[in-house]
Amino acid sequence: QVQLVESGGGLVQPGGSLTLSCAASGIAFHIRTMGWYRQAPGKQRERVATIAWNGNTDYTDSVKGRFTISRDNAKNTVYLQMNSLKPEDTAVYYCNYGSADWGQGTQVTVSS
Repeated sequence: QVQLVESGGGLVQPGGSLTLSCAASGIAFHIRTMGWYRQAPGKQRERVATIAWNGNTDYTDSVKGRFTISRDNAKNTVYLQMNSLKPEDTAVYYCNYGSADWGQGTQVTVSS
């Protein structure tokens, strides 16, 4: 049974930082491209960042230079380090590997 469990969200002031984690089980994690996605209220879910099995990364333009995706294959976990957060980063953040099934996500709220 595949499980993706996101954690680490919260309320942070503009300019602050958060690190999200996603623990995966039931998949061959080490060969999967993993991604972080987000969905803001009233908007479609969008891709934030991806990391391939070999460590190659890709980011959407709005987070380049602020967010860093990484992975620990020994722990079947993917991370998203988020710095210089802006109110427009407010969303529910999800991880996925291309499955049609999504986890619960973790809420990130950037507000003063």
